[in-house]
Amino acid sequence: MSARMRIAVAGAGLIGRRHIELIEASPDCALAGIADPSPAAKDFALAHNLPCYPDHRALLAQEKPDGLVIASPNNLHLPMALDCAQAGVPALIEKPVTETVASAQRLCAAVRRTGVPMLVGHHRRHNAIIKSARETVASGRLGQLTAVVGLWLLKKPDDYFEMAWRREAGGGPLLINLIHDIDNLRFICGEIVEVQALTSNKARGFAVEDTAALLLRFANGALGTVTVSDATPAPWSWELTAGENAAYPKQDQPCYVFAGTNGSLSVPTMELWSYRQDPGWHAPLVREPVALSAYDPLVEQLRHFQAVIAGREQPLISVEDAMGTLAVVEAVSEAARTGQKISPSRIMEQAA
Repeated sequence: MSARMRIAVAGAGLIGRRHIELIEASPDCALAGIADPSPAAKDFALAHNLPCYPDHRALLAQEKPDGLVIASPNNLHLPMALDCAQAGVPALIEKPVTETVASAQRLCAAVRRTGVPMLVGHHRRHNAIIKSARETVASGRLGQLTAVVGLWLLKKPDDYFEMAWRREAGGGPLLINLIHDIDNLRFICGEIVEVQALTSNKARGFAVEDTAALLLRFANGALGTVTVSDATPAPWSWELTAGENAAYPKQDQPCYVFAGTNGSLSVPTMELWSYRQDPGWHAPLVREPVALSAYDPLVEQLRHFQAVIAGREQPLISVEDAMGTLAVVEAVSEAARTGQKISPSRIMEQAA
């Protein structure tokens, strides 16, 4: 029987502690230690009898883990990942991969230079719902993809905004929440080649947006719209419809629709709509449920990370792939600021 894989965690906040729980619950790996300079992290480590280091470099040097989960604030993702590459330690980097496309390009170069594998934590790609939607679109069951609709509409409670950074530029739903949905749409439908966007802060009056409307052009010719607002009571968002996190009351509603020339798919309700024969608006539509497996995507992500460390699998979300998602989000922000059509590829060219 092989020894359990030793995985460490940098950052013991909410998502970091979730990673710690998953590692400790896994029969295939063990927690090598945590790195976090905060007093709260030190108290947490003492209470759970865990090795705790104030600096990730000390953890890497002393514990020599097989892998490191980077669950630190976004501005630390790049330096921590670069240190992992230098030390030869594979990393699972929480989203976003880095703060900017320019810094992601630096990390891409380090990965190419060292050959150390890095997996980015867009964990929804491991969800059976997203995987099934991708397979359905790729199989051709919808025909030629023509239109995509995404909704992210919910109401964040007032106390969410007690932290000042959530009321300032960069703290709104575009950069905090939309990145998940953009990654889902890229994974399911392919690359986004052009973006237009409008934003508003009228609902709350903060410096940051509370509402946005996006228009997307995909490389395969499909057009998409995404409407975002964190200021409205509504059931149409991944958080409230997917049932992925028990903290959110699940709603039996879709948040995405993928429409093609032969059929349409609602997600995460996973209903496929099509005609049996003689397609046209006078004919009755047939609704077919798409069967799913049930598993925790974070557990699957940890399994996959171990396979990446062992060299059995290639990262499902590489640094370069995650940089593509980040480039779309930056393009959305620039399109909203300038009123122009923005290409994510141009964002990457300008950052090079």
